[in-house]
Formats: sequence, structure tokens, C-alpha cells
Amino acid sequence: QVQLVESGGGLVQPGGSLRLSCAASGSIVNIHKMDWYRQAPGKQREFVATITNAGSTNYADSVKGRFTISRDNAKNTVNLQMNSLKPEDTAVYYCYAVVDIVGSSYQQHYWGQGTQVTVSS
Repeated sequence: QVQLVESGGGLVQPGGSLRLSCAASGSIVNIHKMDWYRQAPGKQREFVATITNAGSTNYADSVKGRFTISRDNAKNTVNLQMNSLKPEDTAVYYCYAVVDIVGSSYQQHYWGQGTQVTVSS
């Protein structure tokens, strides 16, 4: 199996920055892509950003120009640099990965446990 562990959340003032990290571990053969999603209170979980193992990225319109996703394939980690944070960015942020694992010919999907980001003055 595979575990995804997020870190880096916290409380920040509007206009501030935070850097989230997600480390994948376990019986990993290959990670096809790693994404960040977020879920605000009372709202559905929504896509934030994605990065493939080739380095291709895509972002939700709401975070373009403010957030940057990056990946270290050797360490199986993905980061999300969040700048110019707004109160509406407040949410639990989740890491998601599509993975080939030892002993399976099917791609597996995994979620992290989430990390809280609160943007408030």
C-alpha cells in the first residue's frame, strides 16, 4: 500500500504565503500524477493543481498566478507554494496521487489525510 502525508498547513494573514508538502511512501513503482485538492467548510472538495511525472502542470482558475505546484520524483514528494493568500483559500488541503504499486497491474488512487490552511487577519 501507499501512504500520503501532508504537512505545512497553518494560519496565515491575507496576502501571506504558505508551502504545503506531501510525501508518498510504500510499495511504489511509479507515480503518474500528484494533485492538490481542497475542501472548505460546507463545500465540496475541489481541484487545485496537478503535476504529472513529466512535469506538466495545470491549475484551477481561482489559484492561477498565485499557487505553484512542484514535484521531486526521486523523493516522491509534491509541494504547493501558495502566495497572495486570500480568506477564500481557507480549507483543508488534500494530496492525491495515481500510483503503480508492486504486485498490481492497475493504477491505484490514494488520498492524504489533509492539512488545514486558514487565511485570516
